[in-house]
Amino acid sequence: MSLIVSLALAGLLAASGADDAVAIKSGFAPVAVPTLYYESSGQGDAIVLIHGGQMDRRMWDRQFSTLAKEHQVVRYDVRGYGQSPAAIMPYSDDDDLVALLDHLHVAKAHLVGLSLGGRISLDFALTHPERVRSIVLVGPGMSGFDWSKESQQSFMAVVNAIQRDGPQRAVEMWLKDPYMVPAMEHADIAPRLRELATDNMRAWLSNDGLARTIDPPAAKRLKSVRVPTLVIVGGRDVPDIQRIVERISREVPGAKKVVIEGAGHIVNMEKPDDFDRVLSEWLSKKSR
Repeated sequence: MSLIVSLALAGLLAASGADDAVAIKSGFAPVAVPTLYYESSGQGDAIVLIHGGQMDRRMWDRQFSTLAKEHQVVRYDVRGYGQSPAAIMPYSDDDDLVALLDHLHVAKAHLVGLSLGGRISLDFALTHPERVRSIVLVGPGMSGFDWSKESQQSFMAVVNAIQRDGPQRAVEMWLKDPYMVPAMEHADIAPRLRELATDNMRAWLSNDGLARTIDPPAAKRLKSVRVPTLVIVGGRDVPDIQRIVERISREVPGAKKVVIEGAGHIVNMEKPDDFDRVLSEWLSKKSR
């Protein structure tokens, strides 16, 4: 991406209220097939922000600009989201993240992931612990987790809607799902959430059969996690996510759990002050 576009991105962050905006490097990192879009800013210990499903890197706007004042912060669009092309052959999110870190010459990083991003962070900590300083799992998913019948039916209803009634109907259903209801109650972020859901509705039709997950999955090897682990969850998040958080808190050695009351699934956008405080305290201790 051109320097002009990068400077424009920095200007947008400055206009959104971020003080002392830091220059942003952006581009496409070569992975198996074909590329991942990323943005990087700041200097210091590396932090990688990994977004949730039906969203993209922009859900981290506030944290990206704030953290870049003291750290090198990287955010990227997971394959098939945002500006990253969809998969056309088998791939692994783990391999994608390794390729991104190698491209940016990052030897080791803190991983901060929400939902889908939490699942990717947890898997990566199991497969590449030597590349991880710590993981911060925010309302995380978990590979190998036995999702409730209610969750499975809810997701399939959205998929059926996009096939039957078109993409906009699916977006409306998703924004009314229990995962999104608490966040959509916030008038200041609801338009942004709608924009992210609309821009990423293609992800509902992605070929999940191309994604290779770790074997055995995280659900069967939580006791093997050997990196510092913080789990953050909203007090109003859905039951399945609460179950995942309880398992991680109980089984991952030394894991710390923080509940942010009043927040639902999109914790960093719903309660940004509380989230940023918890994250900052964690990073200050783990970056020493």
